[in-house]
Amino acid sequence: MSTVTHTVYTHTSMRDTQRKGDIAVTSSIATFTRLGYDVSLPITESAAYDVVVDDSTGLYRVQVRYFSGIEVELRRIHSNSRGYVIKKTKTQAYDWLYILKSSGEEYLIKQCLDGRRSIRPSSGYLIERVIK
Repeated sequence: MSTVTHTVYTHTSMRDTQRKGDIAVTSSIATFTRLGYDVSLPITESAAYDVVVDDSTGLYRVQVRYFSGIEVELRRIHSNSRGYVIKKTKTQAYDWLYILKSSGEEYLIKQCLDGRRSIRPSSGYLIERVIK
């Protein structure tokens, strides 16, 4: 499997964060499609998942994350008129977790990691090892 490196150039950190999320979602769509799955997108942005994958045995809600460090943040953080709001993952919020590292590695965890703040993806979760 080839590794793709993504470079992101933006003017603000909020836009930078959004762009990284966009790169991860489109990367997940390309990867799942290449693997022969059908991919659907939720109409609303308020869903706890970013894409839906049909592997011909069932539909799976997939949360998508992008990271460049050691750990992947699992909580969702956004701002409103009162400041920053941190939302923990609810039980059964998604079925699979797709993770794109800035260096191009892709990981897939086939479970919802509710109640956790972060995860360090290991080589056992590399997508080519998880999906055969």
